[in-house]
Amino acid sequence: MTGRGAIAAIVVVQAACALLVVSDTIISVLGLRAEPLDWQLREMLEVGAGLGLVLGTAMGIVALRRSDARRRKVEDQLRVASGAFTALMEQRFAEWGLTPAERDVALFSLKGLTLSDMAAARGTSEGTIKAQTAAVYRKAGVASRTQLVCLFIEDLMGEPLVPLEPQVPSASDASPVGAVTLDGAEAR
Repeated sequence: MTGRGAIAAIVVVQAACALLVVSDTIISVLGLRAEPLDWQLREMLEVGAGLGLVLGTAMGIVALRRSDARRRKVEDQLRVASGAFTALMEQRFAEWGLTPAERDVALFSLKGLTLSDMAAARGTSEGTIKAQTAAVYRKAGVASRTQLVCLFIEDLMGEPLVPLEPQVPSASDASPVGAVTLDGAEAR
């Protein structure tokens, strides 16, 4: 059973049991039932409701434990990915030969800070930040912040998002009719 299925089952079982107990109590208090239930049937209903509530509680504990285990696993994966990105970033900065100031500017660029925010954080002018940003782009071999970010995304993915050199399709690579090409046009 999936996580959502288990939780749905828990809710259904506990709601049905609670409805049974509450409705029987309300009917008894208000005197709406003209003829009382047979005591054996009443006992069976109460035992069933009690078992349903216990089962729902047990299922809830299992679902909670599974959810907690998944959360811990995802947090661990995120911690590993964060460490991997930091290591990759430091490796690229070293390969490009960035100065400490350029490293700060590159990091701020990757974080999405504006030039004025970078200048305020570094305690320098926007002109200095522009010069340092241009130096980072030149050393990284890119022309913009977007291309800088894409370098890291490609490294994390393990392959370029888009081939660097255009590839000319051969006759054997022809797209089937109705296929959509990368530029969104339909092949004929």
